[in-house]
Amino acid sequence: MATATAAAVAPKRASEAPKTVTAVEMGARQREISVSEFFTKNRHLLGFDNPRKALLTCVKEAVDNALDACEEAGILPDVLVKVEVVGDAPASQATRFRVTVADNGPGIVRKQIPPIFAKLLYGSKFHRLRMSRGQQGIGISAAGMYAQLTTGKPVHIISRTSARAAAHDFEVQIDTKKNEPRILSEKQIEWDARRGTQVSMEIEGRYQKGRASVDEYIEQTVISNPHVTLTYVTPEGETKKYPRTYDQLPPTPREIKPHPYGIEFGMLLKMLHDTSSHSLTGFLACDFSRVSPPVAEEIRKTAGLSPRARPRDIHGHAAENLFKAIQSTKIMAPTTNCLSPIGERAILAGLYKQIKGEFYTAVTRPPAVYRGNPFVIEAGLAYGKSPDQAQPATTKAEPLAEGEKHDTDDELARIIRYANRVPLQYQPAACAITKSALDTSWRNYGLTQSRGALPGGPMVIFVHMASVWVPFTSESKEAIADYDEIRKEMALALNECGRRLRAFLRRRERAHSEHRRRNIFELYIEEIVESCNRLKGGKLQTAKLKDQLQKMANRITGGEKTDAALGRNGSGPEGLPHSIIVTPEGVEGEVPVLAADAAPVAATNGAVAHAKTDDKVRPLPRAKKATTLRKKKKK
Repeated sequence: MATATAAAVAPKRASEAPKTVTAVEMGARQREISVSEFFTKNRHLLGFDNPRKALLTCVKEAVDNALDACEEAGILPDVLVKVEVVGDAPASQATRFRVTVADNGPGIVRKQIPPIFAKLLYGSKFHRLRMSRGQQGIGISAAGMYAQLTTGKPVHIISRTSARAAAHDFEVQIDTKKNEPRILSEKQIEWDARRGTQVSMEIEGRYQKGRASVDEYIEQTVISNPHVTLTYVTPEGETKKYPRTYDQLPPTPREIKPHPYGIEFGMLLKMLHDTSSHSLTGFLACDFSRVSPPVAEEIRKTAGLSPRARPRDIHGHAAENLFKAIQSTKIMAPTTNCLSPIGERAILAGLYKQIKGEFYTAVTRPPAVYRGNPFVIEAGLAYGKSPDQAQPATTKAEPLAEGEKHDTDDELARIIRYANRVPLQYQPAACAITKSALDTSWRNYGLTQSRGALPGGPMVIFVHMASVWVPFTSESKEAIADYDEIRKEMALALNECGRRLRAFLRRRERAHSEHRRRNIFELYIEEIVESCNRLKGGKLQTAKLKDQLQKMANRITGGEKTDAALGRNGSGPEGLPHSIIVTPEGVEGEVPVLAADAAPVAATNGAVAHAKTDDKVRPLPRAKKATTLRKKKKK
């Protein structure tokens, strides 16, 4: 019976021929996809793949825009970041937050407010070759799109360009089908701020302290931007103030033209078609950087083109010859005034202020080029634990993210990554910075390191890339692409930091050895004094003899010997440029003078002592005495 049933079904299935679809029907299904519609369905590409990361991304994009606007206008930034819980739930259990970021920047003109905050791929930085935090014109508008998608609430913007101008109040959303702003409300209001911009949005998120959190992002932003005064109001209601430590803005980067080595063939064809120059040499000299008229003439001759050739008429085989001639001609590297690196002293100031340690150092590499784009790599180290900052065992441990451990002496070093002064919190394994740190042989510098792992010990590794166009691996801007030129510069910067760390560790070991010798000598001073006193029948001046023996101990062991072992020469650690050393006796090196400190720093011997109750500094007496002894010895 089963065989009969199968035989009956078989002819029926054979008669069911697949339905054919015509090209007209297939063509009718094709339609244009809006960029907003695409990123609405693929929001993970922009950094909104989980609630915790989404909260961080919204804060980061708003802060980046605020800092860029202030620096471009030449204003020292004062930024307020406020994260509030919406509802009555505690911060650790809340699922909805209101993020507000306000600045004292130049403000935004009225007609530009809606497209800036409610249109993807709209901005002023994409077509300019100069260093800036934003690049693609996606960040803040994508944060508003996420708010619209998760809570349905619009983005609220208040902006004012001057004290005489009115403050404009907008509520906007994105029309995802057209990628155009939709204005829900617009009015003029009274606002206390003389100028600036405030953006507020309500989003779904999750707040948790620890690594890759909003709190850590704020702290790392202060390290790389010491010129910023930042006030952070946490979801728990605590207000944290980070005063600026530098009163000067970083150098303003200038816009440059593309370098010939960074141009691909298709881009060259487009530039040939769009140029306003009427001659080939004029096109090369005017539309590219580092191409003078003699170099342009050399390129033309190498390509075998006529002096009368018009740029728009060059295509096909002639354009290929021109492209090859450009690559084979020796052209100067692009200018670096388009960059604004942090600098060694600013890196030291940030690390010293935010991270407690024994040794700090910073390195800024000379400018280099990848694909015609100039860039600068900077690196820094904070090693050890500050003697006067050791926390008692009873201190309550700070909560961390899932899978993380509390800091211990046997844990691995930590990397803090930056691109154009912006902290990179996620995707560390895909970043060239992490790969460079893993490839560095830290064992050569006195640290323990397993194969394929970071070095062990209490150490923070700081790496920053400043470039006109940072090659991020995705739109979320969380990892730097692995270019050979970039990896090479990172390796050189980390190696230099490692060499300085090795010198510090060796000096510290020699200093400890000298201290141990002096301690052993001092153990027998009392016995020697008593024995001598008995030999003299109890008539010896024991206090005087003890003082003389103590001076002898300081002269032979410790004292000058320790100063020599530590490289103290009266002006900071000898042979360790751009470094700070913290010891129980005090601090040496390029110690930053904080703007908030009222007391001046004595610069006589380059050594200052920690004050445990405040941030003031005072001269280190023992280092001063050692310097005086050396001067007498030279005489």
